[in-house]
Amino acid sequence: MPLTVEAAARTHIGLVRRRNEDAVYAGQSLFAVADGLGGHIAGDIASATVIEALQAHDRQADPADLPVILGRAVHAANEALRRRIEREPDLVGMGTTLVAMLWSESAAVVANVGDSRAYLLRNTGSTGSGTSQIVQITEDHTYGNLVADAAGVPNLPARIARFLDGRADGRSPDLTTRALRPGDRFLLCSDGLSAVAPHELIRDILSSSSDPGETADRLIALATDYGGPDNITVIVADVREVHP
Repeated sequence: MPLTVEAAARTHIGLVRRRNEDAVYAGQSLFAVADGLGGHIAGDIASATVIEALQAHDRQADPADLPVILGRAVHAANEALRRRIEREPDLVGMGTTLVAMLWSESAAVVANVGDSRAYLLRNTGSTGSGTSQIVQITEDHTYGNLVADAAGVPNLPARIARFLDGRADGRSPDLTTRALRPGDRFLLCSDGLSAVAPHELIRDILSSSSDPGETADRLIALATDYGGPDNITVIVADVREVHP
């Protein structure tokens, strides 16, 4: 039976920051969250530029082509940053994370650069009555995750090691493919949620509501309950069967 994906996106400035440097897009086949880097110039411009560039790639495609298409889309978004910086040299130094998902038929591919995350909540029972498990699809591109034997490296920076900033070196995304199942629920989010809210509470909220919009609202509220120290952006995307 054919599948469809119903998604809801929310973004919130949080309770501390003076501006929202996150950007979000929830289209027909493409979903993306970009988090402009705090402490860098014009993080909001960087995230918005990347999201705008990605939107041209929101289209159905052969499932086998999804990794190539999304990889090229991320490259195009990084090139859009480079061109923007060439036109406006004052923007040198701006950057953003990115997590994005492109789907077609019964397949999806997730791309990430930085520490914005994608999760998958899936029912493990064969008849739909089993326990739901959540897995983090993406790996945070922090020095602690990317450096071998990081625990033994002195003075290792506690910050993001990879992000999009218009330069070519080290800006390629990780790409992860997934076969879609009815009932799957994906969460794409900035670290305004994942870095502050306990993992088990995120899981509980994802498991307890059938409506993507309500779930997204509850996740935003969860992050603000834990102080909302950063901008908060979420996309909740549900895979469903298309009934005739």
